[in-house]
Formats: sequence, C-alpha cells, structure tokens
Amino acid sequence: MSEESKQILRSAQCARIILCISEMYNVSVPEATDIYYESETANLIEEGVADLHCRSDKYLATLVWEEHQEKN
Repeated sequence: MSEESKQILRSAQCARIILCISEMYNVSVPEATDIYYESETANLIEEGVADLHCRSDKYLATLVWEEHQEKN
C-alpha cells in the first residue's frame, strides 16, 4: 500500500472518530475535532503505535474522550 493510500485511510478514520466523539458525547463537530487533535491518542494513531489504527472508531473515540476528561 502506498503512503498516499495510508494517509487517505488515516484521514478517513480521523473523520469517523471525530464524528463518533460528537455523537457519543453530544458535543459539536468543531469541539470534537479540537478534542481529537489535542489528544495524545491522535498522535499515537498517526504514528501507528500499538496498532491503534486497527481498533474500532468507537473504541478510539472513547479513549480520546477519557483522555480529554482526565485533562479537564
């Protein structure tokens, strides 16, 4: 798989996770986007650490939300 293809898949996954955060925790999409991109989990997904990209979108949304809750 080319790097371009991998980036497209990661981008689509990010969008799905953000949508899950918005829907699951009743926050706006812009707020969910901020929460996602400010998380360490987002960095780990981007780096491919621990095969997080293989986990479900809802699972990852939960991790990001829990991280957000711990910070605030």
